[in-house]
Amino acid sequence: MIISILDNDFYKFTMQNAVISLFPKAKVKYEFINRDNTKFPDGFDIELKTYINNMGKLSLTQSEQEYLADKYYFLPPTYLDFLNGYRYNPDEVDVSMRNGELKISVEGYWYRTILWEVPLLAIVSELYFIKTRQKTLNKNEIADIARQKARRFDKLGVRVADFGTRRRFSLDNHDLVVKEMSKYGKTSFTGTSNVFLAKKYNISAIGTHAHEWFMFHSAKYGYTMANKLSLEHWSDIYRGDLGIALSDTFTSDVFFNAFDTKLAKLFDGVRQDSGNPLEFADKTINHYKKLNINPLSKTIIFSDSLNPDKVEEITNYCKDRIKISFGIGTNLTNDVGVRPLNIVIKMTAAKPEGQKWFNTIKLSDDLGKITGENSTIKLCKDVLGIT
Repeated sequence: MIISILDNDFYKFTMQNAVISLFPKAKVKYEFINRDNTKFPDGFDIELKTYINNMGKLSLTQSEQEYLADKYYFLPPTYLDFLNGYRYNPDEVDVSMRNGELKISVEGYWYRTILWEVPLLAIVSELYFIKTRQKTLNKNEIADIARQKARRFDKLGVRVADFGTRRRFSLDNHDLVVKEMSKYGKTSFTGTSNVFLAKKYNISAIGTHAHEWFMFHSAKYGYTMANKLSLEHWSDIYRGDLGIALSDTFTSDVFFNAFDTKLAKLFDGVRQDSGNPLEFADKTINHYKKLNINPLSKTIIFSDSLNPDKVEEITNYCKDRIKISFGIGTNLTNDVGVRPLNIVIKMTAAKPEGQKWFNTIKLSDDLGKITGENSTIKLCKDVLGIT
């Protein structure tokens, strides 16, 4: 199911490089979250462990290292040499199951464990559909759906990328969809978050950072400084490259309070991953205007549970107001006639060097995406003045 170490989202590698540079001794914990409480078939955990153990055999090939060095100049050769020697350690992952309830946890040094999340979720999703043997569309039908979406996005004149590794139906299906989107999305399809498929089809790998980057900073520096220092440290590493800032780890209102003139000018734009996208567009545009920045010089990347209808609605709303782009996940890679799993893996605790373990939370603009212990969520709200 995972045949290359590059079968992962690009932001995992960009964050790993930053973690090695800035926080090499930090430790973290991750937990699997099953939002729909889906029950898993008997024996699922045993088979999952086999696939996890097999990941320990993966390594970066010479051609893959050369590809990264040639394509992504902002990843230093020291990092690529590290990645060449990196091996997944299955001992960092614990899997158990009782009465169909699957539990997965990951613990270890952050610079090592950061790569587990995306391939673990991809394996869980693909294995689930193998085990449950649900009726699906055939490959020709799936390919036709992808072509129709690509043509619709072309007609809308929008920019769309695949963000669907985590909850894909299968690697084969993911490959098929990216192939069709690349071929028929002549003006709209900009790339994929999946580095393996980006290399295979000679398209751009897309991504910057994820919520865990901000969650760790809250553990090390406190909630008040988490957004600002996350972005400052990101710019210290990438010096203006990878300039899309994630906005909703502790609500977008708190983010924009920290997103001052310096950061707003430095970063190319922001990513919206929860809440109402139209309200977020208004909020972002007004924020740039307040800072005397032309919104048309900046970009919003929308990535929250998108489908073609939502893309069209957002496009019409934002037209001639701000530049926009879209990262579409499950609707691209698991549109095969089954109900996709609603699963994530999130950082639950962090231990910065010289500090104690601290529970981490995500306080997004969507109540269904909030993660963390209630007492820690309350503490965060109290500190940040969120009612």
